[in-house]
Amino acid sequence: MFTGMTYQSLDAKGRVTLSQKFRDELGESFYVTSGFDKDFKCVQIMSAKQFDRLLSQIRELPARTALRLQYILISPATEVSANAQGRVQIPQALRDNANLKKDIVVLGMDTRVEVWDKDVYDEFMNKQMQESFDDALELLRL
Repeated sequence: MFTGMTYQSLDAKGRVTLSQKFRDELGESFYVTSGFDKDFKCVQIMSAKQFDRLLSQIRELPARTALRLQYILISPATEVSANAQGRVQIPQALRDNANLKKDIVVLGMDTRVEVWDKDVYDEFMNKQMQESFDDALELLRL
């Protein structure tokens, strides 16, 4: 299970450093691909086993839905490995799609790791906090 959050900077070659704990859980080679949210984009990193599980689930969906998800999640996916310093190359197309600049946030998200541009992540979290607060108020009927 991936947990934790770090603030980092992408290096000049578009690499992010993953903690030893994350690298151990991901294995020797793993996948980077697009994130799940269409409005607040990020890059997700998952083990080969988790990526295979995702593929299997997509294959079980109705054809039209499966095809859409293949375009979004499968076709941009790249198999990668960490270098000796624990750095992972994020392909340029994925960096562009997620608007990753210099300042980034690396999040452990249970079965995957997410890499966000810090400004996009802050905006996303502000929205999440407001929606969660609004939902709580509605449930409490205050």
